[in-house]
Amino acid sequence: MENLGIYIHIPFCIAKCPYCDFYSVTFQEQTADDYCKQMIRALSNAPGQGRKVDSVYFGGGTPVLLGERLVYILNAVREHFDLTEDCEVTLEANPAAMSFSQLQTLYQGGFNRISMGVQSASDTELARLGRLHSFEQAKQSVMMAQQAGFGNVSVDLMLGTPGQNEQSVDHFIQTFLDSGVQHISGYLLKIEPGTPFARQHIEKVCPDEETSADLYLHTIEQMERHGFLQYEVSNFAKPGFESRHNLKYWNCEEYLGIGPAAHSFLDGKRFYFERDLKGFLQAENVWELTKSDGEGGDLFEYLMLRLRLVKGVKLSELHDRFGEQTQPIAERAAFLQKHGLLLFDGERISLTPKGFLISNSIIVDLLEYC
Repeated sequence: MENLGIYIHIPFCIAKCPYCDFYSVTFQEQTADDYCKQMIRALSNAPGQGRKVDSVYFGGGTPVLLGERLVYILNAVREHFDLTEDCEVTLEANPAAMSFSQLQTLYQGGFNRISMGVQSASDTELARLGRLHSFEQAKQSVMMAQQAGFGNVSVDLMLGTPGQNEQSVDHFIQTFLDSGVQHISGYLLKIEPGTPFARQHIEKVCPDEETSADLYLHTIEQMERHGFLQYEVSNFAKPGFESRHNLKYWNCEEYLGIGPAAHSFLDGKRFYFERDLKGFLQAENVWELTKSDGEGGDLFEYLMLRLRLVKGVKLSELHDRFGEQTQPIAERAAFLQKHGLLLFDGERISLTPKGFLISNSIIVDLLEYC
């Protein structure tokens, strides 16, 4: 049986960023205490207990706001699951909400990877994004994490933001290359319905689609020039530091998500918790709250997820997993290769950087030939 991944959702923030559609509420100490206790109870009767786990990911929200409570939750994970010796334990963090002593406590408590939402190297861009930290604070936070013991540090870079240009992107990459981070996530700003950015029609002051695409392609080129190899649409890493947890999603492997808005894929089924903190806190048994999201791992889903990876997918894998006749898709892949959208060697299909920009359209196109 393959190793399981565990995702713990921490739905608290100091303030909501205007572009963010993830589920979160304003942080309060008492609510955080109650949430920690409920999460520990949830782990005590979680499905999949006893399974080997090689990745635990605390996402949010702003998980670091819980401080030492995160260690209590991680200890509960250890109590009910079999963590591998090299288990990757990731914490998402906001540069505006951490201290050195807090980072030391978390590292000593078993966290070994930290992912920081830096987003930009420009204070003007950061302010426009509603971020509470400066770029100097972000650099200091990375240094603090390293001094606390973290040897696996990731930072986020948002692309296509108001006022952004290639010089800003280059400054970001060079700064964190010099600081010694191991991983960078670089993703295009998406205006989500219902967010303040959507209501403000922020797209009017963002780079247009063509300029944003050029920024993305420029980012790939600069990352690889500096030794950050692209392994997924939006992720770059030094060799050996690819995010194990996120690879579970893209390889269509199993994971268990706990907390409001968390999703799971277990025993061929997908299910999720609704975006309801109050309901989660009041439940006698939180697992009775989960909603079915149907079967998982079908051909469409597998192809969609695997083609997010630079390594792509082998035709033999499609045949072995789904019994599909692969000749029609092979012929279509050979055609799309002529347009520079993918690479195909007769066995493996993988998207090019230009192909990643229209990946959904390419996947739908390929599925018509399955």
